[in-house]
Amino acid sequence: MRPARQHAHLHAQSRLRERRERLASEAARLMSESGIADYHQAKLKAAERLGIHDDASLPRNAEIEAALRQYQRLFGRDSAGELQRRREAALEALRFFRAFEPRLVGPVLEGTADARSPVMLHLHVDDAEAIHRFFVEHDIPAQARSRRLRLDRHRDIDAPVWIFSADDLPFDVTVLPHDVLRQAPLSPVDEKPMRRASHTQLRQIVADAEIEGFERGLG
Repeated sequence: MRPARQHAHLHAQSRLRERRERLASEAARLMSESGIADYHQAKLKAAERLGIHDDASLPRNAEIEAALRQYQRLFGRDSAGELQRRREAALEALRFFRAFEPRLVGPVLEGTADARSPVMLHLHVDDAEAIHRFFVEHDIPAQARSRRLRLDRHRDIDAPVWIFSADDLPFDVTVLPHDVLRQAPLSPVDEKPMRRASHTQLRQIVADAEIEGFERGLG
């Protein structure tokens, strides 16, 4: 490649990288301040606001998640408290739903939760109606929805979802077949199996975070 063409190519790549970073930052701001939970929606809204319309400039979901973490470190003074509150509530919920081998997923587990984030759980049972009966038995008003998840590269599932509130916190519970315990559905962020945590694993994460916070305070 000739020097002039190489310079032009590098300049174009640099501008593309800058646009992707701007879009990722704006999408992260929208997710944090406006309560947008969907990465695709956030990046399209960010592109509209910034007047950037070429698909090549759209950041990957993982780039937006990284920008969201950075945004919360810089501006989310209350995020740490909201995260801790939700993780403590998740521990209670994991105990409450223990008959359905529950797992915590999503922003509360990943550490990107804020004041708008629901506690997201996966319950595993072959009889999906058992969850409805469980809610009725415990007098929990919950709204039924559905969500399409990718089980792997070749299979999708329309899973029942139940939305409810407890202790002024939103909960989002997805009901999955029992055999999905063997491998988590694919994450919409990076298309790899979702990170998930049992009660024991979350309790360790909470304990580690408390130790880290204490050591940071000493420093």
